[in-house]
Amino acid sequence: MRIRELFDQCATEYDQDRRKLVPFFDDFYGTVLSMIPFERSAPLNVLDLGTGTGLLTAMVAGTFPAARFHLTDISPAMLAQAQQRFTHTERITFALQDHLHLAFDSAYDLVISALSIHHLEHEAKRQLFDKVFQAVRPGGMFINADQAAGATAQEEDEYERRWIEDVTRNGVSALSLKKAQERMKEDKNATLAAQMQWLCEAGFQHVKCGYERARFVVYGGCRP
Repeated sequence: MRIRELFDQCATEYDQDRRKLVPFFDDFYGTVLSMIPFERSAPLNVLDLGTGTGLLTAMVAGTFPAARFHLTDISPAMLAQAQQRFTHTERITFALQDHLHLAFDSAYDLVISALSIHHLEHEAKRQLFDKVFQAVRPGGMFINADQAAGATAQEEDEYERRWIEDVTRNGVSALSLKKAQERMKEDKNATLAAQMQWLCEAGFQHVKCGYERARFVVYGGCRP
């Protein structure tokens, strides 16, 4: 699978340019934290889908010190980086797993994902949202920090232009930009409206978008 190979190849260097390649990094990831509807001391059971190097889990773990996490990813090399990041804690478990192999029934208070689900075909996204709904306990929440397609070709061109301007202003190197653009050839972005509709169809309620800046969005919903 090409997407696995691409992320295996970049695993050891993936984190070094995150703040440059994700415009307004703190706002994007910070929105996930602000959308989590639980007390900071809650003993949450959390699933991170497509964890990559564990960047998002590290942020959530720092905010919710009693939470426990299960991290999945399709890339062995990326998952190895996540395991290295969390060698100091026993709060975290790992699984090399494709998204659609998710088969947990109401096991999690919170399911999170960052910049991963957009690699799936649209029908696979819908199937995954159905599975995530079953994985979340009643009263729990799913939050996805990801990418969205423009609603029109003109809007999509504008998203690309703004991203190039942002990452250039952030000081990304020509090599890092080239590698990111190569990975982005595998993106299968859906519009924000479609993704939120699919959550509603899966059964989620109170579906909302907490952050939107061009193609970068953070949205989620609760299981009643």
